[in-house]
Amino acid sequence: MNRARKSAGGGLGAVLLVCSIQAMAEQAHEPVNLQENEGVQQLIDEVAAQGVPEAWLRHAFAEANYSQGVLDAMDGAAERRLRWFEYRDIFLTRQRIEEGAAFMQVHADTLARAEEVYGVPGSVVTAIIGVETYYGRHKGQHRVLDSLSTLAFYHPSRGDFFRGELAAFLEIAYEQEVDPAELYGSYAGAMGYPQFIPTSYQAYAVDFDGDGHRDLWENSVDAIGSVANYFAEHGWQRGGAVYHEATGPEELPEALVFNQTSAPSITVADVKAVGIEPQESLDDTLRVVPLAFEMDEEHTRYRLGENNFYVITRYNHSHLYAMAVAELAEAIEQQVEQVEEQG
Repeated sequence: MNRARKSAGGGLGAVLLVCSIQAMAEQAHEPVNLQENEGVQQLIDEVAAQGVPEAWLRHAFAEANYSQGVLDAMDGAAERRLRWFEYRDIFLTRQRIEEGAAFMQVHADTLARAEEVYGVPGSVVTAIIGVETYYGRHKGQHRVLDSLSTLAFYHPSRGDFFRGELAAFLEIAYEQEVDPAELYGSYAGAMGYPQFIPTSYQAYAVDFDGDGHRDLWENSVDAIGSVANYFAEHGWQRGGAVYHEATGPEELPEALVFNQTSAPSITVADVKAVGIEPQESLDDTLRVVPLAFEMDEEHTRYRLGENNFYVITRYNHSHLYAMAVAELAEAIEQQVEQVEEQG
C-alpha cells in the first residue's frame, strides 16, 4: 500500500491503482458456488447411506462456502526447510514450558489416569497439545465445513483424501448433535485440542470423562485420553525411551541414512561401526533411528530414536516435530519438579 501511494502521488491515482489490483485479484479467483458442484450430491448420497438424514446433509451444504484462502494456504504449506535450531526455537519457549507445567498440574488426575490406561506419560500428552494448539488456546480460525468442502471438491491432487475427511466430519457432527457450520479448525480440517483430522477423530477419540460424548473441541479430558489412545494404538511402548544421546564425527557418515520417519531398522552395532557412540549402555541388537540435529551453523548433535520416537512421527511425519515434542515434554517435567520443590 505504501508503494501505491508513492507511485501514484497519494491521490486519486492511488485509489485507481488499488481498485485495479483488486479487480485483477477477483478475475483470477472468480466466485465459486460450491453447491453447483456435482460432487456434492454424490457425497450426500454416500453419507446418507451411512445413516445421516439427507435433509440434514442438504442443510449443512447450504451453509458451506468455497474458500480460495484454504487452497492458497495448502499451496504455501511447504515452507522453507527449517534447521533444528530454528524449528526448536518456535516450540521450546519459556512461556510454552511454563504453561505446559500449569496444564499438567491442573489436569494431573486425568493425565495420571491416561498414563495408567494407555501407558503414555502425561508430559508427552501435554507436549502434543502444547505444540498443536498451545494447550487449547489456538484451535484454528477456519470453519471446518468450508475447509474440507473446498479441499474435497477443488484440491487438484488430494481431493479424494479430503472427500473422505469431509464425509467423516459430517458423520461426526451429526452423531455429536452439533452444527457443522459452527465448528472451527485448521485450514486443512484438523480439529480441537489435539488437531485430529476427522478420520482420526472417528478412529481414536475417546469419551474419557464418561459423559456419553467424544468432544475434542471443548473437553480437555476427552482430548487427553484421545491423544494417549492415539499413541497406544500406534504402538507406544509403556516405559520405553524416546531417544538416546550419542556422539559422532563432525561429518555425517555416508553409510547411514539419517532422520527417517520409518520404524527403527538400524542396530546400535551398525551406528557404532561408523563412529557414532551412544552415551549410555545399549544392547547392540537394539534397533534405532539415527538422528542428526543442527544445533547451530557449525555443530551437529547425534541422537538415536527408539520405537516411541517413531510413534510420535505417526502424529506428524517430521523428525523435527517428534524431537520438539520430546524435548518439550522433558522441559515441562523439569518445570513441574521445580515448582513442586519451591512450593
